[in-house]
Amino acid sequence: MALRVLEGVADHQPAGVGQLSRVLDLPKSSVQRALRTLGAAGWIQPAPGGVTRWVLTERARHVGRLAGEDTGIREAAMAAMEMVRRETGETVHLMVPDGDHAVLIERLQTSNPVRIVLPLGSGAPLHGSSNGKAMLAWMRPGEARAVLGGTLPRYTDATIVDWELLDAELAEIRRRGYATNIGEWRADIAAVAAVILRGDGEPVASLSVSIPISRMPADAGAAYGTLVAEAARQASTALGYRSPLAG
Repeated sequence: MALRVLEGVADHQPAGVGQLSRVLDLPKSSVQRALRTLGAAGWIQPAPGGVTRWVLTERARHVGRLAGEDTGIREAAMAAMEMVRRETGETVHLMVPDGDHAVLIERLQTSNPVRIVLPLGSGAPLHGSSNGKAMLAWMRPGEARAVLGGTLPRYTDATIVDWELLDAELAEIRRRGYATNIGEWRADIAAVAAVILRGDGEPVASLSVSIPISRMPADAGAAYGTLVAEAARQASTALGYRSPLAG
């Protein structure tokens, strides 16, 4: 129901409770609860004026733009994401590049009580996340530096902030087919990701398994890496990409 109310706000903003109740054919009390929930989550905010009417936040508009642009990516990746979650039992994230960050456009959540919770629309630094590094590794020569700029910000003690080390890391990611992140952006998160390529070979997204670092087995990197690399290959194929090795 909250999604219906969010769509109602988008269609009729600035929208009041009574108006939404009529157009959605829902009780005012139910609409009011949904509005409070959406407001607390940062998707909507009160419009200026004396009467409380609701409008989308910039975050909601931004996610909406990404969703509109990347519907094909999401559709191409969903089956592969389901496979990864089924095999690992962990949270699966789908991210796309947006400047020097990777932005979350879809997630499949683990059923484990201790989990990584990133809201849709959240951003992670390209050089400090597995999703970001997976995409950086497949950018054209010189493009990664142009996107990131001259300085690599540090987020934790594990963040790579030296360009020579990052270049070596990206070369290794290309060689093995997946990227890892052990506390490089947030000290409590570990993740393994692989790039999704569109038909012309450009990196347009990445798919990852994200895990609380306390639950990341020491030997899980390679196993998860093989799994996400295959999932990303399936999604890339769905987008029209054909590996040169595929003939």
